[in-house]
Amino acid sequence: MFSRFEGLVDPFEKTEVKTPPSTFWRFIWHYTRPFAPLLCLAALLSACIAVLEVVVFTFLGDLVNWLGSEDPSTFFQNNWPHLIWMGVVVLVLLPALELIWQLVFHQGIVGNFPMMVRWRGHRYLLRQSLPFFQNDFAGRVANKLMQSALGVREVVTRIADIFVYVMVYFTAAVVVLFAADWKLALPLVVWFGAYLVVLFYFVPKLKTISREQADARSVMTGHVVDAYTNISTVKLFSHAEREEDYAKASMADFMDPVYRQMRLVSVLNVALTSINMLLLFTVGAVSIGLWSYAIVSTGDIAVAIGFVLRLQGMSQWILWEVAGLFENVGTVQDGMATLSRPCEVVDAEEAKDLVVQDAGIEFKEVRFHYGKEKGVLENLSLSIKPGEKIGLVGRSGAGKSTLMNLLLRFHDLEGGKIEIDGQDISKVSQESLRQAIGVVSQDTSLLHRTILENITYGKEGATFEGARLAAERAHALDFINELKDPKGGSGFDTLVGERGVKLSGGQRQRIAIARVLLKDAPILVLDEATSALDSEVEAAIQESLFELMQGKTVIAIAHRLSTIAAMDRLVVMDQGKIVEMGAHEQLLEAGGLYSKLWERQSGGFLSQIAAQ
Repeated sequence: MFSRFEGLVDPFEKTEVKTPPSTFWRFIWHYTRPFAPLLCLAALLSACIAVLEVVVFTFLGDLVNWLGSEDPSTFFQNNWPHLIWMGVVVLVLLPALELIWQLVFHQGIVGNFPMMVRWRGHRYLLRQSLPFFQNDFAGRVANKLMQSALGVREVVTRIADIFVYVMVYFTAAVVVLFAADWKLALPLVVWFGAYLVVLFYFVPKLKTISREQADARSVMTGHVVDAYTNISTVKLFSHAEREEDYAKASMADFMDPVYRQMRLVSVLNVALTSINMLLLFTVGAVSIGLWSYAIVSTGDIAVAIGFVLRLQGMSQWILWEVAGLFENVGTVQDGMATLSRPCEVVDAEEAKDLVVQDAGIEFKEVRFHYGKEKGVLENLSLSIKPGEKIGLVGRSGAGKSTLMNLLLRFHDLEGGKIEIDGQDISKVSQESLRQAIGVVSQDTSLLHRTILENITYGKEGATFEGARLAAERAHALDFINELKDPKGGSGFDTLVGERGVKLSGGQRQRIAIARVLLKDAPILVLDEATSALDSEVEAAIQESLFELMQGKTVIAIAHRLSTIAAMDRLVVMDQGKIVEMGAHEQLLEAGGLYSKLWERQSGGFLSQIAAQ
């Protein structure tokens, strides 16, 4: 029974990934639509339960009147139909409706709703542009997703269920008392007006503070996660106290809205208690007055006092539900700024998959400034023939890595175009583009998964034997077989830690090389691929890399020029422009920038120092 209701909505349904709306109610509806039928059913059940609970109070009034006026010997004979109806309502209808409501609400909605928001939000964030993640804390982004998922659910369920229940209950109570005498209903109406005044005064203030609190919480979490993510750097520089101060500042900022919220809560509770006690006193006084003139019965008084006591108990709950609603409104609004941010790099409409046959690459008048007016790359053109091995050379900041990021379409060009086999990369799908390019970078990042999962990440459906062969070719097999983790994993089943922190730089680099060897893409980009390796291992891996390069178009970036001197052609960049081009020997004879860089790395710089 439980599983049937839990499966009414699939939270992991594969839908088209779209940018969520940036306005509040459209954002809410974007995620609520699949649950709309269940929410309507829950609201309807709540309304029925509220009406029946009011009916139970009328039973109480009838009982008080009967017990004061009926003859005990004929009581059951005269009232048995009414008594049976009371029993059916109390013992059958209310429990049955409560059971159905619990199944719909807790099994169908409460768990599935936020998980669906997380799933759809996560799918969208995975397709966000690279700068999106470079400009924010990873922990902060994750926190926004988790908080917003719960916030969306709470906003919708409070409106669809709790408000419906409260409004139906209060309306039914007023109608019942009005039927006895309008003077009995008047204090409830006045109380409701005062209650709304309290809500409208305090709740917006709580909403504002809650929004500040949600943002401060995200910043605080981001600061803490940043320290944990870079714990090796913290340890290396012995900066635990500095990190304490860094986190303390954000924690102190978080406490400011907390203190202000608690002050409001104290005043709010006092105001609520005051109007509740005033309601009890007024209803009691009016009831006694009306009874003294025989206008109402003792049963009517019992119903009125019962309603007042029930409403007093509900008032605190209602207030915090409303406050919670506005708090979650603030949380959702805060999260919307992150979750509904449009992607900077998107596929063109009806983008086709890239088809690579020869793997020729053309950079045509490429212009890119990272959104600035000038700098980085300006009208750069470069033709790379199919199967050609190109080495990119230049000082740091010359634009080499930027050129590779543009080839991978991590950014959109500001001018010009890049083509692969005559296909404009801005017109093909990003996934097919990156599937055609294998990359080994100097900043090797591994997923917090097993060695095997990290290697096979490069090729969907790869086998263990394929991964093992790739690891062997990358000279990683020896150290992999010796690995163990605290959870009992060993060898290829060893967890590598966040970003591969449990492995040395050279080990991470070899795993990354194995991953690209297994991927076997037609275009290969090597960005300081062997920078983290010692000379002996580098020499061994160079053989594997040269083997991997066969039949591929290769672009290699290296500051250590000896590693790319044997390339078919070297392209020398400076300040975003190509200043030299040719084979190693040709560039040395030309005596330009490349020759100077080579001389420095070949001992010329040391010779100058020795001469001084």
